[in-house]
Amino acid sequence: MKTLTLEQEINPWEAQSARFDFAAQKLNLDEGLWKVLRYPNRELIVHIPVSMDTGKLEVFTGFRVQHSIARGPAKGGVRFSPDVTLDEVRALASWMTWKCAVANIPFGGAKAGSICAPHKMSQGELERMTRRYTAELVEFIGPEKDVPAPDMNTNEQIMAWMMDTYSMHMRQTVTSVVTGKPINIGGSRGRREATGRGIMIVSNEAIKKLGMRPEDTRVIVQGFGNVGSNCARLMAQAGYTIIGIIEVDGAIYNARGIDIEGLWKHRERSGSIARFSEAEEADPAELMLAECGILIPAAIENQITSRNAARVKCRILAEGANGPTTAAADEILADKGVMIIPDILCNAGGVTTSYFEWVQDRQGYFWKESVVNEQLEDIMISAFHDVVRYAENHSVNNRIAAYMLAIDRVAYTIRQRGIYA
Repeated sequence: MKTLTLEQEINPWEAQSARFDFAAQKLNLDEGLWKVLRYPNRELIVHIPVSMDTGKLEVFTGFRVQHSIARGPAKGGVRFSPDVTLDEVRALASWMTWKCAVANIPFGGAKAGSICAPHKMSQGELERMTRRYTAELVEFIGPEKDVPAPDMNTNEQIMAWMMDTYSMHMRQTVTSVVTGKPINIGGSRGRREATGRGIMIVSNEAIKKLGMRPEDTRVIVQGFGNVGSNCARLMAQAGYTIIGIIEVDGAIYNARGIDIEGLWKHRERSGSIARFSEAEEADPAELMLAECGILIPAAIENQITSRNAARVKCRILAEGANGPTTAAADEILADKGVMIIPDILCNAGGVTTSYFEWVQDRQGYFWKESVVNEQLEDIMISAFHDVVRYAENHSVNNRIAAYMLAIDRVAYTIRQRGIYA
């Protein structure tokens, strides 16, 4: 894999491209297909005028990148953050293509972002921005074109506003235009917990492969948002010992195990994991490097880089977030014998259950939660073993195997479809 400067290493698009190029080379991918798959199909930049509560007019910049529609409609989340960049959205859209292909579900990849500070905006301001943003994208999204979903700082309410705005333009209710909606307007049971549940499912398979048991496995989770908190709850219920939780405003540690249900209630009351009486405060950067069986980075990109990878002390790195480990860090972790469950496999539970939601909306028939979870488990276990088998057959690590498997599936579809000219 080519050597990247530190700036390139932490640029998500450069990191994604380096891994794609390496995997494509291993596959001996045709040069033309290489070019087709390396770059997004479409990149949209929109400027969103919003009347703020003060009466002032503010203009926000938004993106939607559609990487591929070869295997089906584009699919991907919408994030609201002051740090969103076009390169980040490009990378996330590409990862969505590979993630859907690894899970073998009939979607391509997309991603969206709006540069804003949602925590400093009122509910009314967020609603007006979301609706205008959706209106700017109306001709580019839809159940058969591109299906948005929640991501960082967006939620069921944001999806409800997007669905309603699109429906008003279509003059009919179109529930299947987005996923991650409230259950009473076409959301799926099990969707909220799906990404965390998927992480647990592939972690279960990984420890079996290494001859470990849940009751003997200590886990550290970075991020206690939707993904991290649900993952921690489900893994605690399954017998794992959660010894550390890391959040943006601090970290907590208890060698005997953290009461996750108690922490959940404490966070609901106080808005923070800090000052939880049944665990001690810890330094977030040091806790990421503490000894454990499974480390789950479930927050943002670039948490494990060439600067700290040598000090990571987990046996399994289960990537709950998108892009938490840089390409340079991968090589260091491989030398240490760390088993990586790559993001495009590990956190695919969310998009898989989004697929179930899309199917249910289009059927007008909704499944029991037990059915959703059973179907999710089948797909995640199959995907895990597909990737591990690919890694063993091609003598590559799990991440490159996941990329190779995904690229192979998408390229095969493009060859079958041909190039329209």
